[in-house]
Amino acid sequence: MPLRSGKVPRDAVHHPLFARYYARISVAAETRMGMGRVRERLLDGLSGRVLEIGAGNGLNFAHYPGTVSEVVAIEPERRLRQLAVEAALRADVPVDVVPGAAEALPVKSEGFDAAVVSLVLCSVRDVRRALGELRRVLRPGGEVRFFEHGRGGGRVMTFSQRALDRTVWPALNGGCHLSREPVRALREAGFELGPYRQVLMPEHGPTLPASYCVLGTAFRPLGG
Repeated sequence: MPLRSGKVPRDAVHHPLFARYYARISVAAETRMGMGRVRERLLDGLSGRVLEIGAGNGLNFAHYPGTVSEVVAIEPERRLRQLAVEAALRADVPVDVVPGAAEALPVKSEGFDAAVVSLVLCSVRDVRRALGELRRVLRPGGEVRFFEHGRGGGRVMTFSQRALDRTVWPALNGGCHLSREPVRALREAGFELGPYRQVLMPEHGPTLPASYCVLGTAFRPLGG
């Protein structure tokens, strides 16, 4: 069983100002940037027990199909976790929101049929360790659904992404990094890549340093 909120002595992440800002812009992005449609594609066809890492304010919860028996949603930031708990109460599937960090997931090994990472690998402190934990908690053959932003565009854009990562961007955006490579990270962590495709966000409008996204599927190998 996952740990409960009252049993964790301190928050793994504390970004109160960013959390309030993110809670506002993410709701607006559901329709204005097409994020609602992305969430539907991200979660379509999932079943069984699902672990969601970095659940934020719980906007994915409304899109889980009825074939999902339970969602355990990990969110380290207190303000966002409170909003996620409220969203869980409105969900059509059972959702348990708990504190914890991606690098040390408070759940048992091989306890989940699938996992969801949505705009979270950009901000974890240690991507390699977080993906190692993800692989640990999935059953062999378990599925990862991912929607992440990262490096993209031409040389000028990638230079800008790296420059922002070294300066103001992480401090202003809850530890987010622009130039990480989520598909490469998943492959290097030992996951088998399924189908994935590049997505620009917003779908229509200016291309920004955080616009280069990837939506897809990966699997924990059956043999390990």
